[in-house]
Amino acid sequence: MTLPALAFSADQAEAYDRAAEMLGTAGIDLIDGTTLPPREGAAPQVLAITGKAGSGKTALLAQLAGDLAAAGVTTVSGDWDGKRKKDRRTLAILAPTNKAASVLRLRGVPATTIHRILYTPVYDPEYERIAEWLAGEGDRPEIEGLTDLALDRAMAVFQTHASIPGALAAAGLRGSDFITGWKRREEPLDIGFVDEASMLDARQFEDLQEIFPTLVLFGDPAQLAPVGQSGKMVFEALPDERVVHLSRIHRQAQDNPILDLAHALGDPSLDYDDFAAMVHEAAARDDRVVVSPRIDAALMARSPALVWRNATRIRMIQAFRTAFGAPETELLPGEPLICDGIELPLKHRRKRLDLEARGLIKGAQAIYLGPGTKPGFSRVYVVGAPEPRTGVASIIKIEKPDEEEPFLPFAARMGAAFLHGAAVTIHKAQGSQWDTVQVFAPDLSAAAWSGRMEAGQPLWKRLAYVAITRAQERLIWVTQSRLRRPETPLSIDDLAEAAAPLSLDAGLEADAADG
Repeated sequence: MTLPALAFSADQAEAYDRAAEMLGTAGIDLIDGTTLPPREGAAPQVLAITGKAGSGKTALLAQLAGDLAAAGVTTVSGDWDGKRKKDRRTLAILAPTNKAASVLRLRGVPATTIHRILYTPVYDPEYERIAEWLAGEGDRPEIEGLTDLALDRAMAVFQTHASIPGALAAAGLRGSDFITGWKRREEPLDIGFVDEASMLDARQFEDLQEIFPTLVLFGDPAQLAPVGQSGKMVFEALPDERVVHLSRIHRQAQDNPILDLAHALGDPSLDYDDFAAMVHEAAARDDRVVVSPRIDAALMARSPALVWRNATRIRMIQAFRTAFGAPETELLPGEPLICDGIELPLKHRRKRLDLEARGLIKGAQAIYLGPGTKPGFSRVYVVGAPEPRTGVASIIKIEKPDEEEPFLPFAARMGAAFLHGAAVTIHKAQGSQWDTVQVFAPDLSAAAWSGRMEAGQPLWKRLAYVAITRAQERLIWVTQSRLRRPETPLSIDDLAEAAAPLSLDAGLEADAADG
């Protein structure tokens, strides 16, 4: 077959062919650029494309997505579906977390989260007319209370950000004005691409198979499996003919000392001491790898230190707060947080979905901006979310070494629960990437000494692989339990967004305060 413009390696070409073949049986011809209407009752199809970091999975995903768009396939998000058209073919590009989705969006791939596809907003009919107009499916509406200037502002924002909620917020509407509830998607979609598929648990995989008759998974078999999955990833249960493995590491990856270290971990004879020596050698010849005796507190404010042991995480967080002079009884604007889930009774299902739709799902990274307008409320910046600023009823827990009960600077009766995010476990870091990553080497040494195995591999190697591949530009290998104090106070100036819409934030505090 004639390959697309991207210069594929042989294994990428094979994976592209296999994906194109599966899409062809679903009625989409990537060679001719033509589509047929979806066939009702077609047998579900799943293909997994696996490979280690640097093997070209994301480039392949982007190429397939671009070729589908060129063939007339519409990329959908979780914001708004629009009118269903019998012959329309659609693609949803998904990731397990907002942070993972944002990594794809930064590369020009229009990704959303799995949650935003499983649960969709229900729009007020009057404001749905605006959404139809913005999406080119209806005439310009006339709505009482909305001026032409407000509608023009909404259109300008939509053309820039392709976000229906963001555009409606720019018109002066609150989330509670135009979203009346949330519902689980009942009707199936068409084609689904899932990045970071190593993070999928069995339940999520079942949900996705119910929604997408054609599903392509992109995953790294060298990462850590989800907790409770017995060291196995969902694509490892697929038949061999449903899996294509990318084994070649591309030139841009081969020139990267961080990825060189990650791939060296595949050597069965390599022990921890030899690997630590390799890190030192890499640092001596390339400034993208740094060996440091200290954790840098300033970096921890935006890029958490990665550790294995929970006790290490708690000690590091306490050291971070002490270094910045944070009072015991309150948070400073700029302190990092990690969402630990939503604590709401079952009867408040809509509020739970509302918070999760804003990106506040377990493991989401956030930055504390300041107190909200009511006791127990906080303003936070959700990292990676398309519209990151939001206010929310909060249960914020600051854990302390050798103390069973955490301190709660904010404790609403119910809402989003947060842990401090200056340090996180390597398990929780999966799916995220940062420009610079600090890895606490003594914890990896402890994992090596423990002799623990996971799915036939020494645990320390899996931990090291995941931790190292979180770094996009620079890896800092920290060798001692010491902290480099910051030179400037904590700040939120780096989170300023001159032109970005606030989307759903305005109505959230009022919604979460009910009941």
